[in-house]
Amino acid sequence: MEKQVYITEEEREKCQKVADAFAELYEMADIVVVDVGRYGFVMLIYYTPPHGFEEDATFTDSRALFDALWQEWFNTTLYLTAKKMQLDNIIYEKVFNCLSKEKQSAIIGRKVDFARKAGITL
Repeated sequence: MEKQVYITEEEREKCQKVADAFAELYEMADIVVVDVGRYGFVMLIYYTPPHGFEEDATFTDSRALFDALWQEWFNTTLYLTAKKMQLDNIIYEKVFNCLSKEKQSAIIGRKVDFARKAGITL
């Protein structure tokens, strides 16, 4: 029986670059991206002992992985900001709109930084 490969070597290298670009996210939240060989990359989210990760997603496309990690970074950043502001009802859009225009621009500007590190064209 021939083993099927679900990700090209080129795309695998691109996905690894994307995963590396978001290294700071893994320190901010219970998120990790793992290279699972011929299957691609798996993003594991929300670790709770003793059961493990609550969510997972498999990626074989670097742009899809980038978009998913960006969304997680964005949401985590807003969540942590809301906690600092001692907001009870955390709705990401409302938290974002409460920030100064400079802070909003800085957060959105990080997407360009991540894209540059990951070799992704926006």
